[in-house]
Amino acid sequence: MFELDIPGFGHVRLEYLVSDFTGTLSVDGKLSPGVKERMNRISEFLKIHILTADTFGKAKAELKDIHCTIHILTGDNHDVQKEHYIADLGAESLIAFGNGNNDRLMLKTAKIGVVVCLNEGCAADAVKAADILVTSIADGLDLLLNPMRLKATLRF
Repeated sequence: MFELDIPGFGHVRLEYLVSDFTGTLSVDGKLSPGVKERMNRISEFLKIHILTADTFGKAKAELKDIHCTIHILTGDNHDVQKEHYIADLGAESLIAFGNGNNDRLMLKTAKIGVVVCLNEGCAADAVKAADILVTSIADGLDLLLNPMRLKATLRF
């Protein structure tokens, strides 16, 4: 559990971290540096779920040493699938990370949506849907490991 009072934004009580994989936690299917260590530290106080279409087919192998639940998306409408997944968990109790068009509904619906802009960029609609934009996943995850950063960014 993660709790924080943010002036103007409100009380945040998180149980989950939900993230996209491709372009968010990884570049070209390879986990970004420092993600494993940070995610495992975060898994001590939040349940982690990874939602991915697994574009490069490497997600399970890359995430094998991280304490998380991996859900590989199939079929169409991945944006809607991600939105429904977080709604089932309880969107008000989670922070979501993503970068693509298929993440925009998840980012908008989550209590806190963080768009991550790495090498492949990020979709404009994902940026508009997010509460925070970061230029590295390490910086995004560090918002949870250093809560005053999160407070400073979201306060009114």
